[in-house]
Amino acid sequence: MNKELIIRSNSDNVDFALLKDGKLIELQKDEDDNKFSVGDIFIAKIRKTVPGLNAAFVNVGYEKDAFLHYHDLGPKLPSLLKFVKRVSTGKLNDYSLKDFPFEKDIDKDGSIADALKSNQSLLVQIVKEPISTKGPRLSSELSIAGRYIVLVPFSDRVSISQKIESKEEKDRLKRLVRSITPKGFGVIVRTVAEGKKVAELDRDLQNLLGRWTAMCKKLHKAHHPSKVLGEMNKASSILRDIFNDTFTSITVDDEALYIQIKDYVQEIAPKKESIVKLYQSNVPIFEKYGIERQIKTSFGRTVSTAKGAYLVIEHTEALHVIDVNSGNRSNKAKNQEDTALEVNLIAASEIARQLRLRDMGGIVVVDFIDMGKAENRRKLFNHLRDEMKDDRAKHKILPPSKFGLIQLTRQRVRPERNIKTKEENPNGNNGQEVEAPIVLVQKITQDLEQLYKKDYKKLTLNAHPFIAAFLTKGIPSIRSKWFFEHKKWVKVLPRDAYTYLEYHFFDKNGNQIK
Repeated sequence: MNKELIIRSNSDNVDFALLKDGKLIELQKDEDDNKFSVGDIFIAKIRKTVPGLNAAFVNVGYEKDAFLHYHDLGPKLPSLLKFVKRVSTGKLNDYSLKDFPFEKDIDKDGSIADALKSNQSLLVQIVKEPISTKGPRLSSELSIAGRYIVLVPFSDRVSISQKIESKEEKDRLKRLVRSITPKGFGVIVRTVAEGKKVAELDRDLQNLLGRWTAMCKKLHKAHHPSKVLGEMNKASSILRDIFNDTFTSITVDDEALYIQIKDYVQEIAPKKESIVKLYQSNVPIFEKYGIERQIKTSFGRTVSTAKGAYLVIEHTEALHVIDVNSGNRSNKAKNQEDTALEVNLIAASEIARQLRLRDMGGIVVVDFIDMGKAENRRKLFNHLRDEMKDDRAKHKILPPSKFGLIQLTRQRVRPERNIKTKEENPNGNNGQEVEAPIVLVQKITQDLEQLYKKDYKKLTLNAHPFIAAFLTKGIPSIRSKWFFEHKKWVKVLPRDAYTYLEYHFFDKNGNQIK
């Protein structure tokens, strides 16, 4: 399995594309103007408490007040409030917490009005970026993420990632981490810490303690509200969270970013430093790796999958709805049940990819093709779970309902990626939009493959002049690629009378096939 990270740098943003065996599975953007990223810590003031919601609205400098629920306060809230007050007024200069007297924990089912008051200063962390009409979602249970561990101030717990399955390894890590963690801090051990030595864990811990100290030094003269600890730059944070030994290459098209990433990989995985490469070519990096084409064909309302099946993805205010269709697959299998299972398994793999690619969150309902056998429904459910194992966002999948629907929830921490795949209609139909040529060409290619399987020899394709030109121009042209793949030449004839989306195949006798 090849895992590649392709990084494209523009003047005002950086795009990150994660490829698995050449297929785009994740797409992220780092924008310079994003002042409220997940993980940022702010010193802010409570604007008002709302007992009816058991939450508080907090001014963090965004146009809409941020939302802080009682359950996100953390049990050590009184200790945090006391610490912030003493550090802000200059009465406390030791930020280590080893001699800091902790207050009594707040009640698990208490009221927001008893815990917070208007105009109080509080350290808060962004856990969900502003989405749609909502301000950021906050937590006052702070955590600072490193490569191997996450540092949790005002805690004494040591937790180990559930993805580490070996009990012996969990016990070893817990023992090591307890021996190096200072008093007043808790630690969460991440999955990538498996098998690591105490020196590597301690280096990561000291780095996080340094960031904590630097943040506390800012509090004394900080304005309210202001950011006191920013999440590290996107390139480093993505590598910190997803980089592992399965990566085969990291390709960057910007020299400054290349040096920065090379230094970071050298720090976290010295043996893998050689996989970081600087891309130098006149062909744009996303074109070279086929990412631009995959973006066009993956972000529309309709998404084609293997073997003729396709998905229809609809977004409503409350949830996402995905409909699975067999397309021209329905006449290939021996019976309806086999067709349904085959199409559903293909669709489940594509759905898992789409959720990551678009960063879809909230409630998702999938209408799979009905299957009569309980064994097949169980097979589909297990397959979807396996396909989503690599998804870093928290998610929960329910078994198929009696109607054949699978419901799942996926953590939403940032706005969904929504890339426009339609273009202005060149026929000029009152501002109407149509699918981009690449999307249409993908459909034509699929039809062509089906016709060649039926043993048609000489084929002629009639299409709108724009589409005909798109297929035949360039070196190599799309038509040439068809020839190299099938060893058969397709004659392409432009037809001025056709609409932009219209095309037809004809056999050697001039009879219309499709």
